[in-house]
Amino acid sequence: MTVSLNTEPTGSGPTTTGTTATEPTGSGLPAIGDWATFDELRARQDERIAPALHHARNSPFYEKRLEPGQTLSTVGLTGKSDLRDSYPFGMLGVERERLATYHESSGSTGNPTPAYFTEAEWADLADRFVRKTVPLGPQDTLLVRIPYGLVLAGHMAHWAAMRSGATVVPGDCRSLAVPYSRVVRLLRDLEVTLTWSTPSESLLWVAAAKAAGHPAGSFSSLRALYVAGEPISNARRRRIEELWGAPVIEEYGCTEVGPLAGDCPYGRMHFWADRVLPEIYDPQTGDITAEGTGQLVITPLYREAMPLLRYNLEDLVDLRYEDCPCGWKLPTVRVLGRLGQGYTVGGRRLGQIQVEELVYRLPASWGVLFWRARAEQDRLVVEIEVPGPDGGDAAALLAESVEAELGVRCAASAVPEGTLVPSALLAEQLDAMKPRKLFGPDEDWGQAIVRG
Repeated sequence: MTVSLNTEPTGSGPTTTGTTATEPTGSGLPAIGDWATFDELRARQDERIAPALHHARNSPFYEKRLEPGQTLSTVGLTGKSDLRDSYPFGMLGVERERLATYHESSGSTGNPTPAYFTEAEWADLADRFVRKTVPLGPQDTLLVRIPYGLVLAGHMAHWAAMRSGATVVPGDCRSLAVPYSRVVRLLRDLEVTLTWSTPSESLLWVAAAKAAGHPAGSFSSLRALYVAGEPISNARRRRIEELWGAPVIEEYGCTEVGPLAGDCPYGRMHFWADRVLPEIYDPQTGDITAEGTGQLVITPLYREAMPLLRYNLEDLVDLRYEDCPCGWKLPTVRVLGRLGQGYTVGGRRLGQIQVEELVYRLPASWGVLFWRARAEQDRLVVEIEVPGPDGGDAAALLAESVEAELGVRCAASAVPEGTLVPSALLAEQLDAMKPRKLFGPDEDWGQAIVRG
């Protein structure tokens, strides 16, 4: 199978139809609004399953696993271990000469989890990335504050923004070349309108802006903060929006496939089921269903460089084909966590997002941005950074909330500002040094090899 994609930009920028997300034209792939009912969406999915199965047999991995004429319902799950065992090109579905980029997921142990894309697939990635309720266009300056490295997310945003006519500021993440003080300067001096980062990054910018004497609310050009890469509670989302005076637009995805879901104008996350078929796996029973609560299993319907069939992301989600006022006719999805995440405290299983929700429900006037917690056998120990005189009240209220709502004992304490996030990290002005090996008699040459 050959997937035909038109990768040429249209030159007219993104278009918007009603309350649908903005998408560039010209990829030849489905766009929101091309179907009017869930039945029509399912019909589109069904049309793509057979070609996806046929193409998957081009990869060495699936060539061994698939029988001619096999249906998707009889295909076993593909796991992350399969991708690692197939490193680097055992999943390849096209000739090496057709590859445009190679990537790896972060946090892998042993062999990495590889991912690769053709030039044609980059049009699909850009299409899905710009499905944003706050659209991206030529009037925008986008600060990309996601690692570039081997991870897909930074490059994807960079390419999608340029394709939409926006100006890109390649800020990378936690780079020597772009310390937090420089991020604040860029946000302010360039009048950045949109940002792309993890939710945690946007809170670090708040602290860095405060250290520089610029409250977050003074960045009036900022129209929205695009975020992804970690779960975000409703309370933290509201706190970020209050601090920056701009909406938070969340995205969910993975390096192996790209964007999988995004927010609609009514604040609900929808799965891009016109491009990727989602299913729900119950590890207790082995059942796979079209919707419900369980581990998310995906089959990309237009993936060519690395075809994937029933790929288990091991993310716990709740997926529903239900109507939403936005009218997109795409399933809603709530990301509940990842398999193996969380700890047992006093006989109860706790996840980070449950604690986070209670931390950011504390009054905004107390200025709590950063926290950490340790799960012990019989209690949860929490520290929160409180810049003002309300530390005692904040800790007492948090402990009370944890015990009342999560049902576990809690020892909460307040620590001074700069304890959890060092002030030096926020104010540092150092830039990455260019290679240098020759020094004068009074210069420190101790960093010659390290910095060079």
